[in-house]
Amino acid sequence: MGHPLRLGIAGLGTVGVGLINLLRQNQESIEARCGRSMEIVAVSARNRSRDRGIDVSAYEWYDDCAELARNAEIDVFVELIGGEDGPAKAAVEAALASGRHVVTANKALLAYHGTELARSAEAAGVALNFEAAVAGGIPIVKTMRESFAGNRATRIYGILNGTCNYILTCMEQEGADFDVVLKRAQDLGYAEADPTFDIGGFDAAHKLALLTSLAFGTEVDFSSVYVEGIERITAQDIQVAGELGYKIKLLGVAQDTGAGIEQRVHPTLVPAKSPIADVDGVFNAVAVTGDFLGDLMLEGQGAGAGATASSVAADIVDIALGNIQAPLGRPTKHLTPYKPAPMRAHAGGYYVALEVQDRPGAFAGIATRMAEQDISLKSIVQRAPEISVDIDGAKDASVAETRPVVLITHDTLEKSIRKALECIESDGAITSAPRMIRIERL
Repeated sequence: MGHPLRLGIAGLGTVGVGLINLLRQNQESIEARCGRSMEIVAVSARNRSRDRGIDVSAYEWYDDCAELARNAEIDVFVELIGGEDGPAKAAVEAALASGRHVVTANKALLAYHGTELARSAEAAGVALNFEAAVAGGIPIVKTMRESFAGNRATRIYGILNGTCNYILTCMEQEGADFDVVLKRAQDLGYAEADPTFDIGGFDAAHKLALLTSLAFGTEVDFSSVYVEGIERITAQDIQVAGELGYKIKLLGVAQDTGAGIEQRVHPTLVPAKSPIADVDGVFNAVAVTGDFLGDLMLEGQGAGAGATASSVAADIVDIALGNIQAPLGRPTKHLTPYKPAPMRAHAGGYYVALEVQDRPGAFAGIATRMAEQDISLKSIVQRAPEISVDIDGAKDASVAETRPVVLITHDTLEKSIRKALECIESDGAITSAPRMIRIERL
């Protein structure tokens, strides 16, 4: 058996502690797989005295994670700190410059600096592995780097954020409002006190930027990802979608349009009978289409100590086996600059929810605006009027009744539907901003 693979771990939060527990518990099976042992020699974290539920006194402690990254006594620097800049970026750069292999779960760091860091890793002849940065325990990075290498990808998409998927699942199953389920997700630890990063779609967008590079051989370009969150999705939207044969999911989608690559994260109506519609709760799923393989979908735990630590450990084992891949699936000199497809040139069907004033001619005006943009309607769903009442409980004659109306369009250009909705708003026939959700053909 060869000499131990020596690890330095920076970040002793949920994932860092989970990794240490995994390496301790499965030590024998890991050694049997790769023919050498794993040895944690040093660790780094912000708070030395914090009770983490495990004993780390046997490891050399570093207050400065960059100093740990430069330590000549380690072979692999494991970065589990987080953040696109600051200590995490400085430490990873220091490790690569010192000729250390790097394993990271930091999607934000790679979304902003992935191409640059991949170039540094290649120059040093070391690994930059990041399986845990995308979809937790799902081995999608390894799949795209290796198993998919003989294919040309045409589309990759998925449910990339467990918090959003949990919220939408509960809203669907219970008929609950968004705010109620968000509070529960926070109480359960699925959502942060400030949930904007998750529910706003940014976490999923970081992951999608990496998947786009792996799938299409482009430089990582997070700034070009179109992002919408789930904050405006209502229980009524989910109910109506279900009646029409759809579920609402937050999807990250990247596809080759011929005119460029689309990268978009947004709520999406997916057919209720499609495989991805069955991915519920905190689970993630990633699907990719290849010219020879066809469709492939991977599903699993998208976060948590066990799932994420499992992916980190798999990256470490690859290094122990000498399996050093180009970080982004191909050498950086062969990556092409990202060429975005215009988002408003996107074509597809749309779900449009309107609160229409219940007065003569209001709906006719809406239909006219749609027709002016050559938009054909596939379905129209109308609800009973919402009646305003005064403080005594009587009908308030000074406020117009509104009727919730949902339109499902046939395929049209996004710029057309947006132009129609701008005109409908300016006409004054609706009482609040329209909600538009794209329909994805899967």
